[in-house]
Amino acid sequence: MIGAIIGDVVGSRFEFNNIKTKDFELVTSESEFTDDTVMTVAVADILVNGNSKNKDEIIDTLKKWGKKYPHAGYGGHFYGWVLGNDREPYNSCGNGSAMRVSAAGWIGKTEEEVIDLASRVTEVTHNHREGMKGAIVTALSVFHARTGKSKEFLKEYMEKEYPEIKNLDYEHLRKTYVHGPEICQVTLPQALYCFLISNSFEDCLRTTISIGGDCDTTAAISCAIAEAYYKEIPADLVEAVRKKLTPKMLALIDKI
Repeated sequence: MIGAIIGDVVGSRFEFNNIKTKDFELVTSESEFTDDTVMTVAVADILVNGNSKNKDEIIDTLKKWGKKYPHAGYGGHFYGWVLGNDREPYNSCGNGSAMRVSAAGWIGKTEEEVIDLASRVTEVTHNHREGMKGAIVTALSVFHARTGKSKEFLKEYMEKEYPEIKNLDYEHLRKTYVHGPEICQVTLPQALYCFLISNSFEDCLRTTISIGGDCDTTAAISCAIAEAYYKEIPADLVEAVRKKLTPKMLALIDKI
């Protein structure tokens, strides 16, 4: 799960200042965790403590973490939900459903369980068809990667779910992709594509951030899968990002 958080922290300083190259320092004094990390940890909190079948606990836990970090950079609708008193979903297809769900792919023991876990932690907010799909595809991609499926298997699965991946081109994305709508229909194809063309965790991270756009979230998604697939992350990168996190965050991450 640290892969998703690394993607967020490294991408944080480029979200609204895209760099468009793979040549950059990964972690600096300006790097910080954002809403992607906060909510990834919140979902881990729910699942590690066995609360996936308790809707009220899911809602309460998301709100607890959100209120703890009210200025983490939440999207407009989610900001109102997580800091307010509303407990009903709001039909969102925002990419927040996918960036926070990686723990389901690590904890679930079968495809069916992964789908169930991802669905339960998503439907309380992002109950739009595309929001649910983005979360499930991300979680299942993590699950398939960590259980030894080949990249060809993952490619076939990802392209079945998002056929537009077949038409993507790295250089075209790098030159033209901008920070547009923060929705699963836009973010997932790019994130999955960046994973597919990568050759290591770090290459996936640099590739994803270099195409620009909402790169902390895109990298949180692609790097969640990359961690599960490549199995290895440079130790100095892990250590640098862990230093940006709180003890409570680290305690949950270490339980995954």
